Amino acid sequence: MTGTPWKGRIVIVGASLAGLRAAETLRDEGFTGPLTLVGEEPHLPYDRPPLSKQVLLGRARATEIGLPRRRDVDARWKLGVRAGAIDPIEKKVILADGELLPFDRLLIATGTRARPWPDPAEARLDGVLTLRTSDDAAQLAERLDAGPRRVLVIGAGFTGSEIASACRERGLEVTVAERGPSPLVGALGGALGAFAAKLQRAHGVDLRCGVTVTSLKGRDGRLTGAEFSDGSRIEADVAVVALGAVRNTEWLAGSGLAAGPRGVACDAGCRAFNMYGIVTDDVFVAGDVARFPHPLFEYQMLALEHWGNAVAQAEVAAHNMVSTGPHRRPHLAVPAFWSSQFGLNIKSVGVPTFSDHVVIAQGSLRERRLVAVYGYRGRITAAVTVNRAKWLEHYQYLIETAAPFPPESGAADRPDSAASVPSDVPDPQLLSHGPTVALTGHLPDRRLTLVRHEPTPTAAHRR
Repeated sequence: MTGTPWKGRIVIVGASLAGLRAAETLRDEGFTGPLTLVGEEPHLPYDRPPLSKQVLLGRARATEIGLPRRRDVDARWKLGVRAGAIDPIEKKVILADGELLPFDRLLIATGTRARPWPDPAEARLDGVLTLRTSDDAAQLAERLDAGPRRVLVIGAGFTGSEIASACRERGLEVTVAERGPSPLVGALGGALGAFAAKLQRAHGVDLRCGVTVTSLKGRDGRLTGAEFSDGSRIEADVAVVALGAVRNTEWLAGSGLAAGPRGVACDAGCRAFNMYGIVTDDVFVAGDVARFPHPLFEYQMLALEHWGNAVAQAEVAAHNMVSTGPHRRPHLAVPAFWSSQFGLNIKSVGVPTFSDHVVIAQGSLRERRLVAVYGYRGRITAAVTVNRAKWLEHYQYLIETAAPFPPESGAADRPDSAASVPSDVPDPQLLSHGPTVALTGHLPDRRLTLVRHEPTPTAAHRR
């Protein structure tokens, strides 16, 4: 913040990673006014990536993964209570317990929740779980500790694949069901999806692609197994529903904001749009719930479920909330994510789904050490490394400078036959798992009635 410190009341709805980092940044920027954080969960902010990794492997408890604090935020915490609505006229957040929180600036950082199993009766069976919160992870880890005969994972995105990896590392039998052609295909495309399928099967996963789970079976209220669309069935004691995430925007109905199933639309400065596409100046958005334009990807609206994006966007939003127009800055960070599964360290920079071709630029699929580079219309848009993370910074620079695709030769371990192939990014509607990066385009979630304002007649007009 520059110049005279901004004074006012700030409310942050969402007390997870983005909310905490925004609060810390506000104080770092010199904001000294009243600050309130609202969180639906009763817990203080904690780190989510370990939930599907260390916690499920028994290397950490779900209660031991709290986020480190950069500084004291001197805030009022309202935990264990949901935000129910916004009064945009009176500028108040209405909590589910009836309390009204007035604000001068509001940050929406409500994130996502796990997509539930669509049949409520089957979802209530003992043994049917999701994985999103620390409570979810603690419950699933307890079930895995008990040694189930078989675990069924429904959905082979990153979360589902990491759960399957943890099960196999524990020595548990696991079946993975995916409607798409391969695991991770919605995030990485067909070539690396086929690689992920071979990897899982090599580690003993009963991987079933091109099928759906048509029903979960139970007896006396407990899960006993599942039936598939190809007519087959299995017995299972635990089923983990890993069908992707639902963005927490329902509470914004009636707020007048451009909020819907794909998130809350905002500009590159994290200012929320209203339903007519007009930018607001007192409501900001950050983290998994945000949809924002990025110039590196043809100004497509991106929705990212990435740890790094939540941090970077929260810091930009907080800075802009207490800064005047000329001193505000855009959120232009290049998306990046990572995953550990089946003994491999997978890291990505850019947006692999924003591509038409991919090439193995270094290493090989056979060695399980490689760099896959993605291109769109002749320029580099993403890179995915498998056990070669040190190269990410190099490829990030190529993405940021719109370097030509395929990349120029230079690496000593570049394959002799480094020919690009179609990246085969499928329609997300054909997959069981939701993408962690969504190119959401426009948002036709509602019909708008356009109100035309006729000019007030002047004296000249009346003559």
